[in-house]
Amino acid sequence: MRSFDKELNTYKATIKRRLVIIFVCVVLTACFFIFDIVTGPAQLDIGVVIKSLLSKFFDFDLPKSSINIIYNIRLPMALMALVVGAALGLSGALMQTILNNHLASPYTLGLSAAAGFGASLVIAFDIGFAFFSVPLGAFCMSFLSSFVLFLFAKKYHTETLVLVGIAILFLFQSLLSLVQFLVSPETSQQILFWLFGSLSKANYTNISVIFALTIGAYLWLLKDNWALSVFKMGEKNARVLGVNLKALRIKVLFCVCLVSSAAVAFVGVIGFIGLAAPHVARIVLGEDQRFFLPASMVVGAALLSLASCVSKLIIPGALFPIGIVTSFIGVPFFFYIVIRKKHA
Repeated sequence: MRSFDKELNTYKATIKRRLVIIFVCVVLTACFFIFDIVTGPAQLDIGVVIKSLLSKFFDFDLPKSSINIIYNIRLPMALMALVVGAALGLSGALMQTILNNHLASPYTLGLSAAAGFGASLVIAFDIGFAFFSVPLGAFCMSFLSSFVLFLFAKKYHTETLVLVGIAILFLFQSLLSLVQFLVSPETSQQILFWLFGSLSKANYTNISVIFALTIGAYLWLLKDNWALSVFKMGEKNARVLGVNLKALRIKVLFCVCLVSSAAVAFVGVIGFIGLAAPHVARIVLGEDQRFFLPASMVVGAALLSLASCVSKLIIPGALFPIGIVTSFIGVPFFFYIVIRKKHA
């Protein structure tokens, strides 16, 4: 009985520690969010920013120019960084779990490259019929690449899915290069700017769509936390414990496709957030999906918010592509993963 009480107390202490870590990550993300709003061509005082954000609830005497800058320009970009980072963090965590591969992410398995190709077709051939035509083209092509993964997920093991994802990555990168080769230099420059990734076209409608899809996918997978945790023990063990591997894999891939495609469609190709965020969450919290998935979302939001701050500080007053900043963040992580796995 004493042994049971000791184990129970240890379990409660572990749960409490993990919740504290997630709370600290949330606070850190909030700090990056405020700093993201503060930074920009017109440097704003942090007190003015906080008062402006609270002006909907309290009556503060603030200049209208500051409120307009915050609510019409900086707040949408800062919120977009949070929701896209959370979406990519969740997508990366799910892909790494379901494929049992720590190098898996929407970027490394071709979903982002497919989205880039879809957007480039719309830009190159001027087939836009509405303001959302470029995001729609990116989403459709990314969904198509995910559908190919669905087909293989029904018949093959996770190792094959990783190889298929790499093949998709190279295929769409080649097609993208072909489109850029065929179009004029001006059009090629437009495609290149979109591929770099940018938060400049963020608006509250886009933010709401990505937020709803991300939270919806997470809530839909809540009841599968145990199955996902068991999946990390290996497919044979999961099958013995009664997990329907095919159904779970297809369900997770569908959620990953929906969330990552929507995120990339609105902001362009943002690399390595889906790779780095789950690794940070895994290091501090472990593989328990009840904490690993939300932590990956929070860390992803923090990383992209930090990258947004850095992108505005590199060349003050200029719009530096955020995708370049995230690549600089992700590449060292990639090398760290490879070296760590070798010595494990």
